[in-house]
Formats: sequence, structure tokens, C-alpha cells
Amino acid sequence: MRETLKKLRDTLRPIYGVGETQAIIRIMFHYLKGWDTVNILIHESDELSPFMKSEIDKILSRLLNHEPIQYITGEARFNGLIFKVTPDVLIPRPETDELVDIISTENSDAEDLRVLDIATGSGCIAIALSRALKFPHVSALDISDKALKVAEENARNLKTDIKFIHADIFKWKPDNKYDIIVSNPPYIDESEKNAMERNVLDYEPASALFVPDDNPLVFYKRIAQIAKDSLAAHGVLYFEINPRHADELSSYLTSEGFDNVEVIRDSFGKQRFIKAYHNEG
Repeated sequence: MRETLKKLRDTLRPIYGVGETQAIIRIMFHYLKGWDTVNILIHESDELSPFMKSEIDKILSRLLNHEPIQYITGEARFNGLIFKVTPDVLIPRPETDELVDIISTENSDAEDLRVLDIATGSGCIAIALSRALKFPHVSALDISDKALKVAEENARNLKTDIKFIHADIFKWKPDNKYDIIVSNPPYIDESEKNAMERNVLDYEPASALFVPDDNPLVFYKRIAQIAKDSLAAHGVLYFEINPRHADELSSYLTSEGFDNVEVIRDSFGKQRFIKAYHNEG
């Protein structure tokens, strides 16, 4: 086991760095053996079976090809929960976890909130909010039927009651009012591809990541129009955003009649979220 850990660290660190390598090793052994960090230390002197060595080598080979560990194991941790993930959905990010915490904290006293998550992907936002808020009524929309299948499985596994909607937002018209609309839509400019890691570019669904350079707010503008039509009085719109377009999006929402438009920084100090109120009812 000690030799295997050294081999993994020496092989992965040049690609993933020290911190991410440690995280990958932790995820790998939790997946293979159910061990946490303490168990890994306790079992350092163990002799690994030929089968286990073979499984580790298979995973290592895929990691060296830049495949995300979450797709290899088929699961990702988000907001303290374990979600199924496949290449049909994005791997949930820590920033999105922060967005869920912001929403759940700001609405901790409210009951029976009607929540809509647009571009739900794995369902991570909708499901986490369903568990964090008090008796919410949560709907989740996506254009990808494959993504919705993953989201539906996650909802069942995590014992949440979500109404899933298969629709194209550019054609969809809501027939309900919502107290909260939240979205983490595609927001990475095409021109940013060159600076991105292979594990994202080669494996995660491009349709959930990228927007044209000449129309980077295309999804936000459409979702804002949906929100104008379907947010209840004093309803709130929450977005995860590309920091490079924070000012432009903030100005757009203000021009569209949203009140108290606020840009919120993430834990790294980046302008990562926007919150806006709708008071017309």
C-alpha cells in the first residue's frame, strides 16, 4: 500500500499538483475500499491484492489520460451529498456549492417556497435546495433528456421530490409563479477554451459549458425574461456567472426592471454570483 501511494503521488503530482493529487487518491480509495483519509494512513502497511493493484492501475491509466476522477467513479460530492455523475452532466463545482449555501441561508426562515432551477444538469442545485429549505416545492428544467435521467436518479437516491421539466428555455413558457429562480447556465466564452484544462475540455459536455464570444449573455437574458414573467412578487433571481461579464449582466438586469441587483463574490474573491429582486408581482 505504501509503495502504491508513493507511485500514485509521484505519477499524478506533475499533472494535477499536490492538493488535487491528494484529493484524487482520497476519492479513489473511498471508491475502491470505502476508506477515508484516516483509514488510508492506518492501512499503509497492508499488502494489496493483485486484483486491487490491477484496479488501481486501470484508474491511474485513465487519470493519465486526463479523465476526471468523478467520471471514473461515477459520483461527485456536493453540499455534503453524493451525486451520480456521467459525461452527460457537468461535475458539480465548489462555487456552485457556495451558491446553494447563499440561497439556503438567505431563505432559511421561509416555508413552502416555489423554486425553479434552470439548466439543472445533475440536479445538484435543485436537490440540495430541496433538502436545505423548509418544505419547498422544487422544479428543475433541462434541455438534455440524458441529463434529466441522471438528475431523476439522483433525486430518487437522495429522497427528494422534484418536478423535472424537459424543455428548451428559448421555447418554454412557464405556467407557474416562483419565489426563487436559480440558474448556473453555460457561461464560458469560446475564446477561453485555450486556457482550460484537458480534463474539462475532453470530457465534460461542451453544450453545458460554452457560449459564443459575440453573445455571452444569451442564456442569462432569456432566463431573465422568464423570471420577469414568472417570479412572484418579491421573488428573487440567483445566477452563477462568468466574472468577466458581471458588470454587463448587472446593468442588463437593472435595465430590465430588476431591483437591488447585487454582485456577490465567491470565496476566492471573484465576482461569481448575481442576485436580483422582482417586485412587480
